[in-house]
Amino acid sequence: MTYRELTRKLRRLGCEFRRQAKGGHEVWWCPQRNRYTTISYHGSKDIPKGTLAAILRDLGLSKEDLDKV
Repeated sequence: MTYRELTRKLRRLGCEFRRQAKGGHEVWWCPQRNRYTTISYHGSKDIPKGTLAAILRDLGLSKEDLDKV
């Protein structure tokens, strides 16, 4: 899954971009769960599986939640 695909799905789930962080990183917020995560911009390359799992864990989401949207 690319950065663009991930952020599009997160927006559909109600997550919001909060601010730009250092380098190619962004801080995202999930208001339903009141949880934050940092997402690094990988361009058109796929986000590594472990990084994707950490992002979902930080937000309290599962892979199935992303697959639904």
